[in-house]
Amino acid sequence: MAKKKKKKWIKGAIKNPGSFTAWCKARGYKGVTAECIAEGKRSKNATIRRRANLAQTLRGMSKKKGKKK
Repeated sequence: MAKKKKKKWIKGAIKNPGSFTAWCKARGYKGVTAECIAEGKRSKNATIRRRANLAQTLRGMSKKKGKKK
């Protein structure tokens, strides 16, 4: 029998939820915006770059949710 897939798997994958949002707000953005993600991806700090990439990935996942085949 096939195992059921966990529905909230990404919740466990995110170690520090809200940390990238806090970083964006500290720089004057109202939240995680496309401009903030672009600035994060140019950051010298590797952790910020990873968080920006994750934010971009999660945005793409949320848009694909309604487009199942």
